[in-house]
Amino acid sequence: MRTIGFVVNPIAGMGGRVGLKGTDGQVEEARKRGAEKRAPERGEEVLDAIAEESSSVTVLTWGGEMGAKEAERAGVEVQILGEPSGTETSSEDTIEAVEAFLEAEVDIVIFVGGDGTAVDVYETIEESGTKTPMLGAPAGVKVYSSVFAVSPAAAGRIAVTFDQTDTREVNDIDESAYREGEVRAELKGVATVPVAEELQASKQILGGDVEGLAEGIAEAANPDTTYILGPGGTLNKIKSAFGIDGSPLGVDVIRDGEVLLKDGSEAEILDVLGEQNEVIVSPIGGQGFIFGRGNDQISPDILRQSEVTIVASADKLDGTDALRVDTGEEELDESLRGWIKVQIGRTDKRLVKVK
Repeated sequence: MRTIGFVVNPIAGMGGRVGLKGTDGQVEEARKRGAEKRAPERGEEVLDAIAEESSSVTVLTWGGEMGAKEAERAGVEVQILGEPSGTETSSEDTIEAVEAFLEAEVDIVIFVGGDGTAVDVYETIEESGTKTPMLGAPAGVKVYSSVFAVSPAAAGRIAVTFDQTDTREVNDIDESAYREGEVRAELKGVATVPVAEELQASKQILGGDVEGLAEGIAEAANPDTTYILGPGGTLNKIKSAFGIDGSPLGVDVIRDGEVLLKDGSEAEILDVLGEQNEVIVSPIGGQGFIFGRGNDQISPDILRQSEVTIVASADKLDGTDALRVDTGEEELDESLRGWIKVQIGRTDKRLVKVK
């Protein structure tokens, strides 16, 4: 029988849809902006998948919203090894939970969170001297590490079915610098992770010439359309082609050459939508995510009111095995899956499958 240690960072990802690009040290500000927790629901998805995959699994977890409440809502039987130290959870609680899992000799540690949580789990396992596998269910704003499954449900399936492990990178970035538009990624270590197809790759640095692509998008713009321009290097080129000084890692909104919103939150974007709206995003290099990684401000409510255009350099697509979506709503994700035309030049397009 397989034994799984399961822990949730309940505040992970709160800052995404309100435009904070992370939650480290920003929980109160996120709450002031109306942020809601998304990690607990994703934790339930992990447990649902574990239960569906096998009944001969023992799940150990931590109290409150660090696992116990999610298990109760999901109707999954678990063993609770301890409780968080206070009403507000912290990285110390995550570390304590993982230490308890390791003492119980679990076969794998599943965590729900982002890169910061991945670092806490990795360092705790590393200090223990064991090679216990770890696997992340994505819930954070930043998910740069390659120790994550492509979705919470995938994490649950992998935890039950894997039979081999390999090593993968744990990365984190400086959130303060990230909010100022600069990515400072740092390799924190190399963790033991299950071998599975449904794992995401590490983020790659943008490469290739996208000037022609950017100019083509700007030249074809309709003055009556409201454009929601996502983050990243490719979109920054497009923002420049539109003649605006955009936020490199935020979501900007323009219409007929006018900047309606710079570095907007979900609520702010919804307020400025027009009758015709178009979301333009580029996949994260290597990972292939077009929604659900670094652009949570572009929420399901916004997507349902907008057309979607995907742009990328040919080089970026060559280094990406597939495009992926993780909006948090399975029905919407399913509607976005299938074959889609990705604009790779001024007029050139390539047919790529979204999984």
